[in-house]
Amino acid sequence: MAKRDYYEVLGVEKTATDDEIKVAYRKIAIKYHPDRNPGNKEAEEKFKEAAEAYDVLHDAQKRQQYDQFGFDGPAGAGGFGGFGGAGGFSMDDIFSMFGDVFGGHSGGFGGFGGFSGGRQRPQYRGADLRLKVRLSLQEVATGVTKKFKVKKDVTCSHCHGSGAEGGSGTETCPTCHGQGVVVKTVRTMLGMMQTQTECPTCHGEGSVIKNKCHECGGSGVVKGEEVVEINIPAGVAEGMVVNVQGKGNAGPRQGTNGNIQVLVEEEPNDTFIRDEQDVIYNLLLDFPTAALGDEVEIPTIEGTKVKIKIEPGTQPGKTLRLRGKGLPAVQGYGTGKGDLVVNVSVYVPTTLSKDEKAMVEKMRGSDNFKGDAETKKSIFERFKNYFN
Repeated sequence: MAKRDYYEVLGVEKTATDDEIKVAYRKIAIKYHPDRNPGNKEAEEKFKEAAEAYDVLHDAQKRQQYDQFGFDGPAGAGGFGGFGGAGGFSMDDIFSMFGDVFGGHSGGFGGFGGFSGGRQRPQYRGADLRLKVRLSLQEVATGVTKKFKVKKDVTCSHCHGSGAEGGSGTETCPTCHGQGVVVKTVRTMLGMMQTQTECPTCHGEGSVIKNKCHECGGSGVVKGEEVVEINIPAGVAEGMVVNVQGKGNAGPRQGTNGNIQVLVEEEPNDTFIRDEQDVIYNLLLDFPTAALGDEVEIPTIEGTKVKIKIEPGTQPGKTLRLRGKGLPAVQGYGTGKGDLVVNVSVYVPTTLSKDEKAMVEKMRGSDNFKGDAETKKSIFERFKNYFN
């Protein structure tokens, strides 16, 4: 399948700013997030495709090289890409590298689920964990700390993560003789050639444990559980991922810990409707209040109530806006708070008493209650905008 232009993948212009690229990537990544599309291979490929595009375009140097040379980059074919192909990054790599884009607060780190560093002592890294959290609108508005009891790999208390029994230490690997690699000679059409691969016995370390710990079997980690407190920042949205560094599985052999990626889900709210940073409240007025005007109380997402003035002659479909009474911007995505948007509608009773019917009949005879063409047009436009 032909590769698509990175700007096309993210749906941005070539003149897009870094912030525009970041926002565009976040929207696509949330849409095709694997937790929202379980088992959907097409969504997974689009998720990886977007990550590959963002990897290049959010880096000033890579972007300049891509703009100048295209996919090949300055070094020839294959200069860019690799998320989706053989030997490319996994899903965990994408979350680890770009977790901040989903709403987390971490940067990248070395070692993608394996090890990094020199052959003498690879730095192993524990696997990441993935959790879900459901938040109320009030929790989204203020931010919240959640506690999770997490089952995960923890450092072996018997050997303190070394993997060795009783401090027995290590000895030179008998297979690679301390080199960390093994060399094989193979016959090819071009003659004899040598290949070098990681030692299967010591996995590149050059040494092996003399006497493995009887608790962890030499891995340095055992199964356990831990209560983890995770701070969810205010303003997060459905589908965002909060990346918590160092709280995932313990790394084998005194390696570094993995991370925890927390997928945010929002609980439905009976009072408000969320629209990005704005929250919408549908206010139902009785006819006398709409006609005569008054002050009415409405709720806010903080749990308090505020009074708003209803002007005489308020029409159905009118919108009132309380500035700064909405949701805050999540860290790294703008500043300030959204608004509380009040959509006004007027209640019409379904049944009337005899006296009420008489009053309504009297009003129906008045030209003031019929409205002119302009008034009807204005009401129609309000409703059209409301439903749009």
